[in-house]
Amino acid sequence: MTVAAKTKRNIFLVWLLLVPAGMWFTYQTFPPHFSGKWVDLLAFLILTSVVAFMPMVINNTPIFLIQWVSLATFLSFGLFVEMVFAQAAVILLLLRLRIPNEQIFRVPLNLIMFFIVSFVSGIVYYSLGGQTGPSLINDPHSLWLAGVYAVVSYLLNQVIVSFNLYFIYKSKGSYFGKDFVVETVTTFITLPLGFVLYMFYNHVDLLALVIVAFPFASLSIIFKLYYASEKINAYLQKAAEIGHQMAERLEVNGVIDLFIQKLSEMLPVDYAYIFEVVNEDELQLIRRIQDGDHELPLNIPKLKKNEGISGFVWLKEKAHLYATGKQWKRYSKGNIPADAESILAVPIRKNKKVIGVVLLASKRKRAYEKTQLMIVDILCSYFAVAMENAKHYEVTKSQSERCALTKLYNYRYFEKLLTEEFDKLYQFERKVLSLIILDIDHFKAVNDTYGHQSGNEILCELAARLNSLIDSRGTVARYGGEEFVVLLPDVDKEEAYQMAEMIRQSIANWPFTLQQTLEFKQHQIKITASMGVATAPEDAEEPLALVRHADRALYVGAKRAGRNRVAEYSSC
Repeated sequence: MTVAAKTKRNIFLVWLLLVPAGMWFTYQTFPPHFSGKWVDLLAFLILTSVVAFMPMVINNTPIFLIQWVSLATFLSFGLFVEMVFAQAAVILLLLRLRIPNEQIFRVPLNLIMFFIVSFVSGIVYYSLGGQTGPSLINDPHSLWLAGVYAVVSYLLNQVIVSFNLYFIYKSKGSYFGKDFVVETVTTFITLPLGFVLYMFYNHVDLLALVIVAFPFASLSIIFKLYYASEKINAYLQKAAEIGHQMAERLEVNGVIDLFIQKLSEMLPVDYAYIFEVVNEDELQLIRRIQDGDHELPLNIPKLKKNEGISGFVWLKEKAHLYATGKQWKRYSKGNIPADAESILAVPIRKNKKVIGVVLLASKRKRAYEKTQLMIVDILCSYFAVAMENAKHYEVTKSQSERCALTKLYNYRYFEKLLTEEFDKLYQFERKVLSLIILDIDHFKAVNDTYGHQSGNEILCELAARLNSLIDSRGTVARYGGEEFVVLLPDVDKEEAYQMAEMIRQSIANWPFTLQQTLEFKQHQIKITASMGVATAPEDAEEPLALVRHADRALYVGAKRAGRNRVAEYSSC
């Protein structure tokens, strides 16, 4: 979530105008009560600091359980001391989280929030008759007021947090998510510790801090372990779902796109690179993503083992995690953008052999955790299997749809495509549909004179010429023997005729080179071709009729008329 520069400046200005003056006003109006107990004050400050250094991070949101210490501090020493300790706790927390420079505005933002929470909660408490240093055991009314202080503090904190999310961070998500539930539960579980700490402190002085600190530390560790296990379980479940989704993709590009998309949803990814091992000794880049752009050129040179971060991961066959740019930039080959900080690089394995490397990079420092590295490692295993299946499928599909000799589409694929194009014609997604049928003239004589291998060479060279001439305007297929078809969506008969004439001239005017004939090692011959053209819906209203009429134009209008010519279908 990005925050506008103007908003950041306003946050600093509000802090400058509000917090220092508010602290001075609080000191004058509600002076501290500690009667020279500097050691006690220092002990409470140390406890506050320890709590601030033990936050729980849920959905990238730090939750530190400071409320119970603040409650005991407020009841023991008054509003001003609690306010100072809360400000110190915020600074220590943000230092602990090591926020980047572009997020330094969070310091004054949180200082403002905790100042308002402390000030308003304290004013409410004192307005209802509360006093510093009350006897909670003997005075139920004081206990009730302390509870009101704690509830007001919590509610006001939630109101300000929601305000910041919606109006400063411009968050569109629901505020009442899992992190809200966890924070609410942990707050109300730990608040009794504040009451216990205060009452113990009144009876046994500083020993109370030791007695209460151990249960808190245990509780904090339990919460962290619980959340860590929940987080890992959620990641594992998500990884399994992604694995199933990748297995359902039947195309290599589809598998790669889904893999990158899901990684970007799970992790903070600004740059992503997927390398594949080629020739057993080089890594070749097969996909590169930057800030969501999947169409970047693959102009990064191939890497050897131990070259760059990916080459190092390939050599070690082990995943690596870098928290900052200083840790990895001496290993980089200069292909990763300079503003990248965190890097997560994981080998892609199949049958215990590294077949590639995935490298993810974020502009944020310490963006990745070891848990996430483990999950990406699992996903890479799913990815390797899905890629292998997709490659097998594409090979099988290509073999079933393409001519093994010319590599053009075959008759089966042409029939399917023709039916699909007619469906589009029926639904007015196409205006016209033209078909060119081409037959090589006297091809049997070529085979008899130069051999069938030479005939195959001509078929392959003709296929290449047709592909080059038609390009993206239509689809070229081998219809059978020496016959070829060209399907041209949204091309009318006149334009189709002109294209057929261009094809005829390119065949007739440029000789074909035979590499190995029956009598010569290399030889050039000239051939010609006849063509028929028909267009739907003008000439046909269904697929077979279009083929039949183009074929009729070929044999009646071109072959019988002397060959080496183009004829268009006419119903007359």
